[in-house]
Amino acid sequence: MRESILTIPITEVLEPREGCPICRMRDMLEKRTVEYIMGAAMMEPDVRIETNRLGFCHTHFKQMLKQKNRLSLALMLQTHLEETDRQLFSWKKLFEPKDMRKKKLSEINESCFVCSKVDWGMERLLRTFFEMYQSRESRQLIAEQEYICLPHYDLLQSLAPQYLSKAELKGFSEFIGELTEKQIALLYCDVSHYCNMYDYRNTGKDADWGESKDSIERAIKFITSRD
Repeated sequence: MRESILTIPITEVLEPREGCPICRMRDMLEKRTVEYIMGAAMMEPDVRIETNRLGFCHTHFKQMLKQKNRLSLALMLQTHLEETDRQLFSWKKLFEPKDMRKKKLSEINESCFVCSKVDWGMERLLRTFFEMYQSRESRQLIAEQEYICLPHYDLLQSLAPQYLSKAELKGFSEFIGELTEKQIALLYCDVSHYCNMYDYRNTGKDADWGESKDSIERAIKFITSRD
């Protein structure tokens, strides 16, 4: 498939062949969005209106805390808390529906500025991903991936009918299913080996843990898509 401004980011995501490529895609978008919001964009009025309204989820608050500019985060928190108070307690309409405050509270708790930007970017990147799947070279790149994690296996399966023909769906499902099933089998062996190493018969200075020592962390990442 001929490279273009749309396909280059997908090709770059597929090149490492380590872990789940859809996780890498999401991580790339999260990193760029967090760096953007913690930088000069924090002072842009239209951006602040959105961050005040949407706030951030726990995952992305943690990522923002790892950035150096804590003052930017504090300023965003200040105006987000102000807007939250206004929406829930300070601003009332005479004929406001009885459950309006509950609805607003749910919207605030369930929204995140970074999530909204990542979802927007993922939708466009995955559309290109499925277009690239049509080419033999891209399918080879996908086949060489280490695995597809469980949440993103589910995501690809749910999106496939939007972008692939009925004739292509079965092959695609089997194609990505092999990557996910292979990782389940590998993790099962490593986690089982880890458990078996606590048997007294396997202790001692020559105990062979193999690849099992970080199997718990790897299994959690595969099951949740997060470290």
